[in-house]
Amino acid sequence: MNRTEAEVKLKQVFGFDRFFDDQWKTIDRVLQKKRVLLIEKTGFGKSLTFQFPATQFDGLTIIFSPLISLMRNQIKSLNEKGIKAGLINSEQTDDENNLTIQNAINNKLKILYIAPERQENSTWQEAVSKMNISFVVIDEAHCISVWGHDFRPAFRRIINLMQLLPSNIPVLATTATATVNVAEDIKNQIGGDIELIRGDLLRENLKLNVVHVESEEDKMAWISNYLKKVKGNGIVYTGTRSNAEIFSKWCESEKLNTIYYHAGLDSDSRKIIEKEWMNNKYKAVISTNALGMGIDKADIRFIIHTQIPQSPIHYYQEIGRAGRDGKTAEIFLLFNPKDTDLPLSFINNARPSAEKYEKVIHALKQGPLGEKNLMKATNLKQTQVRTIKADLLDQKIIREVMYGKSKKFEYLYNAPKLDTTTFEALREHRLREFEKMVEYTNTNQCKMLYLCNYLGDNNSSSCNICDSCLHNKNKFSMSEDDKMKIKQFQDNFFPILEVETTRTNLINGVASSYYGFSNVGAIIHKCKYENGGDYPAILLKQTLRAFGRTFKEQKFDLVLFVPPTKSGKLVENFANKIASTLKLPIAPLIKIKETKEQKIFQNGALKTENIKDAFDINIDIIDKSILLIDDIFDSGATIKEIGKMLTNKGAKIIAPLVIAKTVGGDIAN
Repeated sequence: MNRTEAEVKLKQVFGFDRFFDDQWKTIDRVLQKKRVLLIEKTGFGKSLTFQFPATQFDGLTIIFSPLISLMRNQIKSLNEKGIKAGLINSEQTDDENNLTIQNAINNKLKILYIAPERQENSTWQEAVSKMNISFVVIDEAHCISVWGHDFRPAFRRIINLMQLLPSNIPVLATTATATVNVAEDIKNQIGGDIELIRGDLLRENLKLNVVHVESEEDKMAWISNYLKKVKGNGIVYTGTRSNAEIFSKWCESEKLNTIYYHAGLDSDSRKIIEKEWMNNKYKAVISTNALGMGIDKADIRFIIHTQIPQSPIHYYQEIGRAGRDGKTAEIFLLFNPKDTDLPLSFINNARPSAEKYEKVIHALKQGPLGEKNLMKATNLKQTQVRTIKADLLDQKIIREVMYGKSKKFEYLYNAPKLDTTTFEALREHRLREFEKMVEYTNTNQCKMLYLCNYLGDNNSSSCNICDSCLHNKNKFSMSEDDKMKIKQFQDNFFPILEVETTRTNLINGVASSYYGFSNVGAIIHKCKYENGGDYPAILLKQTLRAFGRTFKEQKFDLVLFVPPTKSGKLVENFANKIASTLKLPIAPLIKIKETKEQKIFQNGALKTENIKDAFDINIDIIDKSILLIDDIFDSGATIKEIGKMLTNKGAKIIAPLVIAKTVGGDIAN
C-alpha cells in the first residue's frame, strides 16, 4: 500500500485527509512488518500510527498501555468508528475481562488494549497463545527501561511475550519522553532490526514561566489570583493527594469552580470528573500526576505545577498536555527552594533498601510464596514487593512457579548474591536528573529549548515566548488581604474521612486538620510521644468546629472512643471533653485481643489482620447513632473494623471524628 492509497483509507475510516510525514514513515515501516521506536511530542498523533495499521491487518493488534483513561477514551472512539476494540484492565470485573479475552480468541476484536500488569493473570497467559496476533504495540515505551522516568516492572513481561512471537510480526514502541540512553535501552530490549524515528520536540505554543515564591500560602494566593483572571480551563498539579484536596478547597472558598482528583478516588468518581472536565465544567482540576495521561483534551489553556517534578522528562510530559489544539497555552512552575525535599524523598525511596530485598529473599528461602503472603511475611508494601520481585527475577535469584492456578515465587538455591550496584547507579542517575530540573528553575536559556535538548532533540530553536526569552523574572509575595483570607480558610478546612461502605453503617467522618497542614501534628506529637499531657483546649475547639460544620444536622445518642495501644488515657480524656461539651453519654469500647500499633505495619493486609475481631462492646447500642472518637486517622483500618463490629451489634449510624488525618502514607499519584 502506498501513501496515496493509505490516505484514501484514512479518510474513509478516521476522517483525516492526510498523514504527517513521520506518521506515514512509521506506518509504512509497520505495514512492511518492521520494528519501530517512535519518539514524538505530545499531541503529534502517535495513536494513529498504530490504530490505522491495526485496521489493515487480518488478525488482532495488541496495545499495551499503562493509561486506563487512554484505553477508555480510545476504545469509545474506535467503536464509534465501527472498529471492534476491547480492553482488559483492573477497573473491570473478572467476567468483563474474561469475555474480552474470549472475543479476542474468537476473532471478534480488531484491537485489544491491555494494562501490562494484567499479564500476571494466569487466564491471560493461557489465552494469548490462542490469539491470531498480527501486530504488537507498546505505548509509553519508556516504562520498559529502568532508566526511564516511569519504569514499571510489568512492562518487562511484554518483552518476554515478543520473544515468543514470530519475527515477522511488526512491533511499534511509542513515547514522547525518552532520552538518548533510554531510547537505546528500549531498542536493545525489543531487539531485532529496530528503526528509531525521532521527531522535533519543540512546542512553540507553550509559554513557559517559573514563578519564585516563599511559601505554600504564596502558591495558594497566586493560584486563586491567576484563576480569577485567566480565560479557559486547565490543570493545577500538586505533589501529594492531600495538597490536591487543600488547594482545591481553597479555590472553592474563593468562589472558583475547581475539583480535586487523584488515584485514591474510586473509579466511578474519577470517570465522572474526567467526563465533566472534558465538557469544561471546571475552571481547573487540581490533581496529582494521575490526571492527564492519555486523556485527549485539546483545549487545555494552562498548566500550573505547585511542586517541582523529579526531572525535566516528567515536566515535559506533563506540560505537553496543554495546547494540543495549537493555540497558545500558559505554563507555570511555582517554585520555592524548600520544595526539593519531597521529590528527593521519592527519588531516594524509589528503590527499596537492600535490607528489604534480603527480607524477601529470606522469606522465600523458607518456601514458595504468592504475592499476598510475601507481603505478610515481610511487612512490605505491595509496590515494594513488586519492585523487588521484578529485580530478583531479573537477577535469577528467584523464579515463578505455578501451583495449580496459583502463582508463587521460589528462591533458586545456589543463586547469585544480590547485586545492588545498578540500584545505586540508578539513584545517582535520578539525582542528576533532579539537579537538571532545579537548574531549569533559574536558567536564562530558552526554557523550551532547555527541555528539548535534555530529551535529545538538538534540532529545535528558541521559542521566543518563555520568560527567559522575554527576560522576565517572576516573583510573587501575597498581599495582607490574601494572608487574612488564607488564615480564615486554614481555620475552617476539615478533611473528610472516607469510610462509607455498603457492608457497614459507617458514614464519612471528619478530621479537624491534616497532621502536617498546620501546627496540629506538632501538638499531637508533643502530647503523645513527649509526655506533653492531655490534648489542649485548642485541639478540642478545632475538633468541635469540625464536628459542627460536618454533623450539624445529625443527632447522636452516644460517644465511643477507640481503645489505646500505647498512649494511655489521651483519647479517653479527649473523648470525655467532647461528650461533656455535646451533652452526650460516653461509653468505652472493649479490646478483646492484644494488638500492636498500626503504624508499625507497612501494608493493608497486616493492618487489617492486626485489629481483626479485636473490639467489642458490652452495652445495648441497637438503633443508636454513635460518634466514634480517635486522635489520628491513618489507613482507616481500625475505624472500619470497629464500624463493622458496631453494625453487627445493631448501631444505626457510626460517624468517626478525629483530631488529625495523616499524610504520612500520601503518594504522588
